[in-house]
Amino acid sequence: MNERDNNVSFFRFEDLRIYAKAMDYIVWLYQQLPTGEVAANQKFMQKSFLKSAQDIALNTAEGSSRNRTQFLYYLKMAKSSVRECVVHTEIAYRFGIINEEAKEHSRTELMELTKMIGSLIASLQRSSLGVGSSYSGRPSEENDDLSIPEPDEFDEMI
Repeated sequence: MNERDNNVSFFRFEDLRIYAKAMDYIVWLYQQLPTGEVAANQKFMQKSFLKSAQDIALNTAEGSSRNRTQFLYYLKMAKSSVRECVVHTEIAYRFGIINEEAKEHSRTELMELTKMIGSLIASLQRSSLGVGSSYSGRPSEENDDLSIPEPDEFDEMI
């Protein structure tokens, strides 16, 4: 049986819709940001923007190979990267790097990503409490007793 027969990737995170959406956002962002000569401060901002966008996918991938508690932590980090991208979007717009249409597209994509990540977090939290879960992006692991520092209460409210 090959990968196409069971329609599951070797790297399980590649089956997550959040990962695919994050990758689409990264590609879109690369297409939006100007190439060629730009001012040094704009080049720094662009690199930072791209890194934040990439961190959404990277944290999702990294966390998916961990136990549930750690996956939750990495998903919260991905959500923080989404918020960084919201700020970068506004900065890029104010400096004329992207136009209003691109700004709105970016915000819409980021809102969708944060909702998707929030839903997966809620699903994983429900499943850790013994309530059924629809998440099947990775094999379940019983080793949830590792002590991972939790983000502050503010992150829980968002």
